[in-house]
Amino acid sequence: MTDMINAYARLNLPKIWGTGKRAAADGCKFETYENNLLSEYHIRYGGYGGIAYHHVSDTYIALFTHFIACGVWEAVYILDGLLKNTSEIQPDTLHADTQGQSAPVFGLAYLLGIQLMPRIRNWQDYIFLRPDQDAVYEYIEPLFKGVVDWQLIRTHWQDLMRVVLSIQSGKLMPSTILRKLSTYSRKNRLYQAFRELGQVVRTVFLLQYISQRDLRQQITACTNVVEGFNQFLSWMFFGKDGIITENDPEEQEKRLKYLDVVSSAVILQNAVDISWVVQTLSAEGYPVDREALAVLSPYTTKHLKRFGDYVLDLQNIPQPLESAISLPIESGESHL
Repeated sequence: MTDMINAYARLNLPKIWGTGKRAAADGCKFETYENNLLSEYHIRYGGYGGIAYHHVSDTYIALFTHFIACGVWEAVYILDGLLKNTSEIQPDTLHADTQGQSAPVFGLAYLLGIQLMPRIRNWQDYIFLRPDQDAVYEYIEPLFKGVVDWQLIRTHWQDLMRVVLSIQSGKLMPSTILRKLSTYSRKNRLYQAFRELGQVVRTVFLLQYISQRDLRQQITACTNVVEGFNQFLSWMFFGKDGIITENDPEEQEKRLKYLDVVSSAVILQNAVDISWVVQTLSAEGYPVDREALAVLSPYTTKHLKRFGDYVLDLQNIPQPLESAISLPIESGESHL
């Protein structure tokens, strides 16, 4: 997977689709048999199965996948995928839907140097914190319903940093600490400190979210990429009626990893094919601009054959990847 992602990152075409500094996380339900350790009934989608939780770059390539139970709060695993990603594409901004966030997640992501920017709904459930009691805002005063407890954050700052250093050293995964912090406890001061810091960070983000139209569009565009990947993956997983027939959790995880390998190979080949087509058009005198290429996607499937005989010609040497790296781009009206 890492080798294919790195090869994909060498192409110039994906750089038109995104910077590689942003990624989106989202889950996709896969059906399983009912009687196994991971399977649960999914209320929204119906039926028994598990959730393939994907981290997808804004360049359309998947970076990491977890297979989790349907009842697990997705935000618990939202940071693991970025830390386990060993490819050259290293995002520092992470988007998700509303299920991919909570106050402790915002706090932990901030300390790890990750900008968490999810889509937001149910605004009435969120608390905006003012920096001190004397702060008054003329037009948005009704939004603020609390004051930051800076003393709580200062008191437990060393504890927060110990958690972060343990994660960065590989001794602890974010999901491990977030599972423990997912349930509110008045006796858990570490949870309260993460929650307080997270509410501060989330307040700043929410103010940016409601005031910057470009930011909202950017978040929506990136989350649409991961939703497109989920549809692409479902199309690829046509065998056995789209059901994971293994009951062993490790084997279930392997099935999703194998599916990621196949999908990444197809995405890489699609990007290479598009690059060759652009080079051919340019050589024939057709100008191709950046705006035209920006609306394309490597999730095309019409040219793929899922059923039938596969004939492997081992004597046919494919063109080198280097031939698809360069991409002639001209400004002007698109002729695609």
